This record gives sequence, C-alpha cells and structure tokens, in this order.
Amino acid sequence: MMTLPALVAVVLAYLLGSISFAVLVSKFMGLNDPRSYGSGNPGATNVLRTGNRTAAALTLVGDAGKGALAVVLARLAADRFGFTDSTLAAVGLAAFVGHLFPVFHGFKGGKGVATAAGMLLALAPWLGLATLATWVAVAVFLRYSSLAAIVAAVFAPLFYLLMARADAVFMMIAIMAALLLWRHQGNIAKLMAGTESRIGSGKKG
Repeated sequence: MMTLPALVAVVLAYLLGSISFAVLVSKFMGLNDPRSYGSGNPGATNVLRTGNRTAAALTLVGDAGKGALAVVLARLAADRFGFTDSTLAAVGLAAFVGHLFPVFHGFKGGKGVATAAGMLLALAPWLGLATLATWVAVAVFLRYSSLAAIVAAVFAPLFYLLMARADAVFMMIAIMAALLLWRHQGNIAKLMAGTESRIGSGKKG
C-alpha cells in the first residue's frame, strides 16, 4: 500500500506534469497556440511546424525536464520518506500522465514522448539512453517522429526486462508504453495509410 508521503509525491508529480511547455513557450514567444494547428498536439514536434526551432527546443527541454525533475526530487526525498524504486517509478508515471491529461489545460495534453524520455533518464539512465537511442535511430533514418516514438515505446519495457526483472518498476514502464501507443493510434493509422507527415515538414505560422 502506498504511504501518505508517497501519495503526496505522486499528486505533486502529476501537477508538475500538467504544466504544458508547448502552450507556455508559444504564448511567451508570440506564436499561435500549438493546439490550433498541425496535429493539434501540444508538443515539441508540432511547435517545430511554426519554423521556430528555439521554441521547439525550449518545449522539448521543458517537457523532458519535468519528467526528470519529478523523479529526481522524489529520489532526493527517498531516504527521509522511505521511497522505493517502485515509488520513484510511480512518481515518474504520474508526471507522464499529467502531461497526457493536464489539469491546467482541460485534461487535453500531448503525447508524452519527451516527458517519458526525461522520466526514464532520471529513473534508470541506462534505460533512458537505450530508449532515446532507439528513438533517434528511427527518427534520423526514417524521419517519422511518431514512428520513432512507437518503436521506442515498444522497446523500453523490453530493454528493462532484459537488463533487470519483471517487478513493479517494469509494470510502471509497461503502463507508460501502453499509454504512449494509445496516444499514437491516430499516427499509426496515418503511417499505415502513408499520409503521416515527416519531421520538419508542413511548417505553418
């Protein structure tokens, strides 16, 4: 059973994840709301469609950073409150869910790729790097951000299972991977139909 400090950490992580950097950065830089063009997804890839690489980079760093920060803060409090690895994974998952369903933005958020990457890098650096390398390889050679995310989501729990074991942390990662695939179901349909846009295409103001 989750302790009260662990429950508080999970709730705070969800609130942190609910901060949409795509919306905030776009508003600060005078760009259109990312939910109003392109894929309508408040994420770095869609922000890149404006042609503003700085805004896209800031969005990427912010979204990945909040996933990592949630886990890092929980790790710093682990000794005091007795947080286990499964608690850290639950905190990271909460930040990821916050990005998908942000309480501050009507529960309509992004697809969580960057937040998931930040969470994994903070939780288990080797796993984060392996998953990120998978994403980069697919994105560079095929130039499909969505396909890269789908492949990375499938491999993340497999990487953990190969290097660790089937435990509570594995379950958290598997849940996150399943949510990522669910959020990309529209992209999967477009990939199969050959209508999915590639990275850097379809710039709009």
